Amino acid sequence: MNPWLFWFAVLTAFFTFLLLGLGGLVTSHEAGMSVPDWPNTYGDNMFLFPASKWIGGIFYEHTHRLLASLVGLMTTILAVWLWLKDSRQWMHWLGVAAFLLVVAQGVLGGLRVTLHMDSLGIYHATIAQLFFVLTCALALFTSRWWKGLERRPPARRDENSADKHAVPEAGAPLRGLVLFTTILILVQLIIAAAMRHQHAGLAISDFPLAHGKLWPDTGADAIARYNAQRVSINAENPITAFQIELQMAHRVVALAILICVGVVAWRVRSSGFSRSKPSREWRDGTPNALRQLAFVWFALILFQVALGAATIWTNKAADVATAHVLVGALLLAVGALWCAIAFRESVAAVYDRRTEDRRSPGAATIGAQPAVTANK
Repeated sequence: MNPWLFWFAVLTAFFTFLLLGLGGLVTSHEAGMSVPDWPNTYGDNMFLFPASKWIGGIFYEHTHRLLASLVGLMTTILAVWLWLKDSRQWMHWLGVAAFLLVVAQGVLGGLRVTLHMDSLGIYHATIAQLFFVLTCALALFTSRWWKGLERRPPARRDENSADKHAVPEAGAPLRGLVLFTTILILVQLIIAAAMRHQHAGLAISDFPLAHGKLWPDTGADAIARYNAQRVSINAENPITAFQIELQMAHRVVALAILICVGVVAWRVRSSGFSRSKPSREWRDGTPNALRQLAFVWFALILFQVALGAATIWTNKAADVATAHVLVGALLLAVGALWCAIAFRESVAAVYDRRTEDRRSPGAATIGAQPAVTANK
């Protein structure tokens, strides 16, 4: 166990989270093109750009670049550190993956500026979310708690089981539901990135209704009416039927995620994840960790729904919209970490039982050998 490596991984994940927030502020303030060149800043070296010129949108865009450079440097150090000091080969390659991902992220951010392509912002935002999940996973995998999971002795088989070769399946449906929900959250974040980078404001300006209906009218006459109202009241860019449908898809997926996370929390509370009676499939300590993560997940999704409504009611106030982005990132990370812990324990349990099965016949054969010799 290397505590310095663990805390450096935690620090990298923390600064990545801050970087997500700064990126959200850049988009919320529509400051993405406040600095028109890259990698320089108005012709100056990025790191030597005078602080007196950090004003308006330049402040958000330039500080975002500086923090991105710091995260890139920290990720490089973390990748080298893992390669040199971590004995697990798969961790070496996870460090390399993090390094390649942060390089790709930086290049995408630069191309978005130099090519003036807003669509690249969607890929940039999506990779940012995946990179944050990876940094959180690296922090988990370098922790003492995770190393303790790897050092624990094999889980004992239930001798009263009718089928001693059966793979434990008590948690399989729950694991599948969490994995599905996590993937659904990633899809939701991609939809949200597509909405944010169209720079059309709120295509639907009311909630819980949508243009006064459960499902808004997207006919040509209705779109013309919406746009006339937007221009006359808020002087906003016109919208299209596709943008309205995209926001409705965002709301429908949000409802599905809320239901799924609620079901996960309910099943964890009512199943073998209780503290007093853990499932035989899980090793000591794991049920409590998964139980706590499930309840944190549920609290986050309730907060996220409130932030989503507040984003609409405040007409996309920058701080509220950015908080909405950050909580979305936390939802994805919690789901991914839950899956990492649960599936690791499941695979370990299967491996332990198969190892025990392979050893048992050998032990029986060795024990029987003296008897055969005696008979001769």
